This record gives sequence, C-alpha cells and structure tokens, in this order.
Amino acid sequence: MEHAIVITAREQAELREVARPAAPLGPNEVAGRTLATLVSTGTELAACYLAPDFPREPGYAAVFEVEAVGSEVRSLRVGDRAFCMGPHRSFQQVPAEAAVPLPAGLAPEVAVFCRLMGVTMSTLTTTTARPPELVLVTGLGPVGHLGARIFANCGYQVVACDPVESRREVARQAGIHPVLPAVPLEDPAIAGQVGLVLECSGHEAAVLDGCRVVRRRGEVVLVGVPWQQQTTLSAHALLDAVFHRYAVLRSGWEWELPLHPQEFRVNSIYGSFAAALRWLAEGRITVDGLYRTAAPQEAQSVYQDLLHRRWTHLAAVFTWS
Repeated sequence: MEHAIVITAREQAELREVARPAAPLGPNEVAGRTLATLVSTGTELAACYLAPDFPREPGYAAVFEVEAVGSEVRSLRVGDRAFCMGPHRSFQQVPAEAAVPLPAGLAPEVAVFCRLMGVTMSTLTTTTARPPELVLVTGLGPVGHLGARIFANCGYQVVACDPVESRREVARQAGIHPVLPAVPLEDPAIAGQVGLVLECSGHEAAVLDGCRVVRRRGEVVLVGVPWQQQTTLSAHALLDAVFHRYAVLRSGWEWELPLHPQEFRVNSIYGSFAAALRWLAEGRITVDGLYRTAAPQEAQSVYQDLLHRRWTHLAAVFTWS
C-alpha cells in the first residue's frame, strides 16, 4: 500500500493510505517510488492547509526513482532519478515529458529546489532588464532568496529586502549583499536606479515601494501571490507611483512560459527546471542550510510549525526513502 499526505480539514494534515492507479502504465508514462518532496510554503499553506474545502492533496515538487517506463519512452530508464511536479506521495506516475532527469550525483532533497528556482527563472527570461542592471528583491522566503541568487549569478547587481532579521541573515550567509530591512526609498544610489523589482512577498506595501524606487520604465514584477489584503493602502497611491515613475507593473506568474520549447519561444517551464538542476549539480546555486528534512508522518507538525513560524529553516523537505 502507498501513502500520501492529505489535508483533511482546515489546519489538519494526515498521512493516508492510497492505491496506485489500477490501469496499466501508458506507453508514454513513467512511474516510480518517491525519494523527496519539497513543501512550497506559501502556496501549500494558503491554497491547501487553510483552504475552505477539503480534502486536498498538496505538493508539486518531487524527485522519484524510475521503476517502470512505458513502451514509447526513450528519455528515461529504470533506475534513473527524475524530477516531476508531483504531490507529497510515496509514488509518482507522470508522462515522460513531465519528468526531468537528474544530473548524476545530485541529491534528491537538493534537486527538489529546482521547482522554486523555476518561479523566478520565468521572470529572468521575460524581463527587459539586462545585466548588469540593478535588481531589487523584496521578500526573502525560499522563492525570493533563490531569486536573488539566480539574478546575481546571471550578472545583475542585486539588492535584497526583508523585514525579518533571520531571513536577512540567511541571505547574508549565502553571499547576498546588500540585504536591507526595508526598501531604500531615500538612497540616491538605489532610488530611481532599479531596472527590475522582483516582488516576492505578496505584500501590497512592497509593491508600492517597488513602484516608487524603479527607474523610468523599470519593471515591478509580482512574483509573490497576494493571498490576502495586508494594509489599507489606497489604489490611488499605487496608480500615482506607476504613472509618475513610468513604471511597468505586471504579473510574474511563471506560467507565462510554455511548458516546453516552441519554435519561436525557446524558454519554457521544463527548460527552466532542467537549467536549475544543472546549476544545483554544478554548485552555482547551493541550498545548504536552507532546509530541514522531515518524515511524511510528521506532516501535521511541519505544517503547524511553518504556519506559526516556528520552523527553523526557510524550507521543509519530506524524505520518503
């Protein structure tokens, strides 16, 4: 019998028995046992753990070992390890085109971070800002932290902001500099000089500050989901900043890209995952100290600690082997 983490009620996660699909494996499918899954904190808490209806099966970042391949599959073999956007479940079964092979030697609990890296890599491929322009990252949770390092790795000058000191310290330890508690609206070296604001907090005050700090025609990209209203700021304040700064305010929803390369759109969701896996394998991006592992049986306590900010790391990874 297999197992899956299921949100059965508000703030209630359980590890439940589930069965594998009864139908035979499709000719273009692969299946195997899960090795590790990553908790996407913001999305899983807001859209699953605190959702209004249940049950829900959370998770969209999994690494598995291939145990079976369909008759038409050529990209993977039994014994290979692959990443997929699968849930917190002890097995994965996906189309082969939805599974990305892991580079040799890359640990599963590290590889799952390619999913969060892909979020800001969509902006990397669509922004008009070019290195070595100044990029401001607001919000240093897992997505913002990795985004700051990705853009710095690609030659941008990065300034990062977060009001939480522990997150700022993690960023400093990772080599991000400068790291500030607030957007430096009065600093002439930054205010009016920013080519891109990578807004990863989902907080409307950060969006407004971003629109006030960009250069003319600079971009403010909404990567963080605005799950709920945080302030009583007026729309007029935002409109005033956008209009007078000639700011480009847009969504940073990663699904702007196609899933796979197209003839005239070579950048893609799965292309970003593959690149992120290479960077992790090469050590260009490291995640040492960013996460703590837990057993799937501990799901309820993990989600509670994440919800109430008792979790001591930026991210949580379930290990299934």
